[in-house]
Amino acid sequence: MKTPPSTRTGLLGDVGGTNARFALLIDGSVSATAHMAVSDYATFQQALAAYLGASAEGGGPAHAILAASGVVQNGRCELTNNSWVIDAEELRRTHGFSTIRLINDFEAVAWALPRLDASSLLQLGGRQRIAGAPLAAIGPGTGLGMAVSIPHRGGQIVLSSEGGHSTMASGSLREDAVIEHLRRRFGHVSAERVLSGAGLENLHDALAEIDGVSSPKRRAADITRAGLDGTCTVSRGAIDMFCAMLGSVAGNLALALNARGGIFIGGGILRHMPDYLAASQFRQRFEEKGRLRKFLEPIPAYLILDDDVAFVGLRNLMEVEGIG
Repeated sequence: MKTPPSTRTGLLGDVGGTNARFALLIDGSVSATAHMAVSDYATFQQALAAYLGASAEGGGPAHAILAASGVVQNGRCELTNNSWVIDAEELRRTHGFSTIRLINDFEAVAWALPRLDASSLLQLGGRQRIAGAPLAAIGPGTGLGMAVSIPHRGGQIVLSSEGGHSTMASGSLREDAVIEHLRRRFGHVSAERVLSGAGLENLHDALAEIDGVSSPKRRAADITRAGLDGTCTVSRGAIDMFCAMLGSVAGNLALALNARGGIFIGGGILRHMPDYLAASQFRQRFEEKGRLRKFLEPIPAYLILDDDVAFVGLRNLMEVEGIG
């Protein structure tokens, strides 16, 4: 028996390069999150239909807000790191949504930032946030996401960003060598080429070749594991460089946005190694900006520990828009 739309208020979705996650906002409460592997479905439509099941036609949620890992233009997104295409108008016709909104995935994270409490965050240096100042989100996962939340008249303005595709700068001679190696391979070396799951693999392979070390090809999870337990020096070097480079990029973001409300690090990679990140060169490189060091020193950086941070943001946005 189909549930009437008045009960199932809204569909929330967080669609990445590797996984799609869905939940329902029912009478003000978010349901359990369903995880679906992108590789199991040829299209986003198939994955969504599988999630909605018997509610897919007429009796499901009346409203939807979906966050996708790619550039959103005119209600349409071709995901950056897989072949899926999400088209809001097509979904409206197929599933009968009264309203549907499609946003960038890190835009959803930015909507969550004012609602994150201390238990959801690990502070990585700095002091206190400046009330009313911009808050910025950055996160290495399948790709490298960025977004900013600007407090405004009791609410917030959220801006998405494709800053992860900006050119990666070096902070040392060794990083010079790695970037030159990757430039020969890719041409343009963006921040995402080193600060993502695939980026960690790129760092590992580059360091092995530069050092003349015979090291097997490893997936990002294996590099992290081997680096943390000390069984592979190349993997350890890769995650060290990863943390340092992230510090440089996060510091650049803080400067560009005057983000004295804090820098917040999301994504799935670093959530599994919080202590290592805290002890790494991240904070040193965050502040290493020459004459602007004193400007950056008090700006707090945080690792987001909440795996469902996107749903905190999507629920916030749905409530801002008067749904649920």
